[in-house]
Parts: sequence; structure tokens; C-alpha cells
Amino acid sequence: MRWLWREWLWLQQRQALRDVQLLVLDVDGVLTDGGLWLDPHGQLLKRFDVRDGLGLRLLQQAGIQLAFLSGGRGGATEARARQLGIEHCLVGIKDKPAALSQLQRDVGVRATTTAFVGDDLNDLAVRHYVRLLIAPADGCKPLRLQSDAVLQHDGGRGAVRELAERILQQRGDLKKIRSRGWIDRND
Repeated sequence: MRWLWREWLWLQQRQALRDVQLLVLDVDGVLTDGGLWLDPHGQLLKRFDVRDGLGLRLLQQAGIQLAFLSGGRGGATEARARQLGIEHCLVGIKDKPAALSQLQRDVGVRATTTAFVGDDLNDLAVRHYVRLLIAPADGCKPLRLQSDAVLQHDGGRGAVRELAERILQQRGDLKKIRSRGWIDRND
């Protein structure tokens, strides 16, 4: 029954997925599993899913603007953004709605074409600034209940890749990629 509910939510969002121009991602709990590792020198380490990374590259090639928006700091997020060619990497953010609103103005995108993926209570604050609020399967319950859709995968475990494929499918791009494969164009 839970699966049917999730799929019904996705069906309701088909047009919104086609219209996404800006995808904004929280980092800890979305691009990572939410765990933080510290090395003996106190340096923060994070684990990112490589398949999520490819999903983001596919979205970039499809013309979707991407941004990381995180309350955390530490350097790992910025390094991952550089690896993926993500220009907008906002870390140490305390007021996510204000930062998101400024980002939308900077890139010339409206709330009606913005999607946000978050996993916790602090991500609920962006609800009125986006068309789609999306949660990974292991996001906190209040966020999942108020989200437009909930992914089947957990954060840091394929959630972003799942969303990328759903967006590309609604745009008609996924079938071609699946049949021909993908070559990084490094544009």
C-alpha cells in the first residue's frame, strides 16, 4: 500500500518534474547517508554515492541548473561540488529560505520551476519557495508527510539518482540514455 501511495504522488508531479529548471539539494542526509566521519586530525569526511553523481551529471547535460544548499561545513561538500562542476555550492547556511530565494534571483529561476530535496526539519522551511519539495525514503517523518513526493531510496544511497531518472523520464530523455549509454561531454 505504501508503494502505491508513493507512486500516486509521483504521478501527480509529472508536469512539475518536466518543468524543473533548478534542482537544489541539501547535502547531509540527501547526497550522503547523514553520517559524519572524523579523521584523527578532526578533518570531516563524507561518503557520496557515485551513482548519484552520475545522475547529477545527466541532469546538467539536460540543461538543469544544480545547487547544493547545506547548513554544514567541512570542505567535503565543496570538493564534491567541484568534482561535479556544480557552480552553486552554498554551505554554512543558517537561513535556507533566504539563501534559496537569493539563488533563484541570481540564476533567474522562479519558485514554480524549482525543486528541493531535503531530509530533515530545517528543510521544511523552504516549502513555500519551491514547486516540488522531495524527501528521501529515510527523511524525517514530518518532512515526508509534507513533501510533494518521497523517493524510494535513502539519502546517500541512490535517492538523487532515482530523482534524476524520474526527471529525465518525464522529459523524454531517459530512454535514449538507457539504450545508447552516456558519454561525459565536459561542457
